[in-house]
Amino acid sequence: MASLSNRVTEMLGIEHPIMLAGMSPVAEWELTAAVSEAGGLGVLGAAAMTPDEISESVCKIREYTSKPFGVDILLPNATASLADLARESRDGGDPDALPHLPPEYVQFQQRVFEAFDLKDPGPADPPRDEAWARLSSAERQNAQVDCILQENVPVFAAGLGNPAPYVEAFHGNGATVIGLVGNTKNARRIRDGGADIVVAQGTEAGGHTGRIGTMALVPQVVDVVTPMPVVAAGGIADGRGLAAALALGAEGIWCGTVFLATKEAHLDQELKERVVEAVDEDTIITRLFSGKTMRNIKNPLIDVWESSDMHALPMGVQGVVAEPTQRAARNAGRIDLIRNAGGQAAGLVTEQLGAQDVVKAIAREAEEVLDRMQGGVAAQ
Repeated sequence: MASLSNRVTEMLGIEHPIMLAGMSPVAEWELTAAVSEAGGLGVLGAAAMTPDEISESVCKIREYTSKPFGVDILLPNATASLADLARESRDGGDPDALPHLPPEYVQFQQRVFEAFDLKDPGPADPPRDEAWARLSSAERQNAQVDCILQENVPVFAAGLGNPAPYVEAFHGNGATVIGLVGNTKNARRIRDGGADIVVAQGTEAGGHTGRIGTMALVPQVVDVVTPMPVVAAGGIADGRGLAAALALGAEGIWCGTVFLATKEAHLDQELKERVVEAVDEDTIITRLFSGKTMRNIKNPLIDVWESSDMHALPMGVQGVVAEPTQRAARNAGRIDLIRNAGGQAAGLVTEQLGAQDVVKAIAREAEEVLDRMQGGVAAQ
C-alpha cells in the first residue's frame, strides 16, 4: 500500500496529509477534534471568537483528543468601518455627525425585506462582551494571537493575510505557521515572512477565494516557494483529489466543503442538506456577505444582490449591509436565505457522515489510487 507520509505529516505530527479548513463558525471544537482524532489536522475556525471563546474551545479539543490541531484566524491588511465611510463622504460636512449606511444600501435591505416578506429585525442584540466589541479590528487580532500563544496551540493558520508579524513568536512556542494564498505573489510573501507551510487555494474553494484554478495554481506556487512545502486547496473532496494534489507537487490537502455536511459541523441541518443536494454548478462567487469574493451555495438572496448591480462596500462595512438581512431571515425561519459558504466540490458530497469517516475514506482512496497508478507504470 502506498504511503501518504511526507514532510507535512512529519512537521505536523499527523498520520494523513488531510487538513480541515479553519471555517468560521463551522469548524468549532467538535469538528476540529474529530478530524485530528482521525489522523488529519483539525483546525479551529476562530476568526469570530473572543480570546475567552478560543481558550474554552482549545480546552474542549484537548479533552477530546491528544493529537495535534490548529487554530485559524483572519489577518486582513485593513478593514473599514461606517465611520471611515462617513469621513470619506462628508466633504467638509459636520465631522461629529453619526455614521450611517449610504441610503442605496438601506434601500437594498428594504427591497430584501419586501421580496421575501421579512420583518425588519431592528437593532442587533448588544454584544455579550462589550469591551471586546469596542476594540478595533487590529486590537482584536492581536488579542486573538496572544491567546493562541498562551494556549500553546501547535499550529497557527492565517486564513487571510500574512502571518509574518507573528511568526517569530509562534516559532518561539514551537508552533508551525501556515498561510493561505490564491496567487504566486502572495505565496512569495508568505515564504519571505517565514511561515512553514503555504496553502495554495484555487478558485473552486468555498468561502473567501481567488481567481485562479487549483490545477493551474498549485504547481506554480510549488515552483516559486520551493523547498517550502505546499498544501493544495479548492475542489478537493476525495482521495482522487489528494492523489492529484500530490502529483502536482503539493504534500497535503486543505479541505472545507467535504466537511460541511458532517455530523460534527456547526451548521444548520437545512444548510447541510443543501450541500448534499448541490451539484457542480450550484455555487457562485459574491461579495454580498463580506465585501470580498466569497464562494457560496446559491440562494435567492444572492440572486437579488447580484441582479442589483450594486458595488460591495469594503470589508468591515459590507457586513453591515448583509447582517440585518441574515437576522431577519433567521427570525422568519428562512434558512434558505442564510449564507452557506461552499465550494464546487459540493457535487462530490452525497451523504452526511462523521468527520472521522471522511478523513479515513479520503486517505484510503488516495492510497488505492496511488497503488493503481504505480502498478500501471510498473506494468509498462
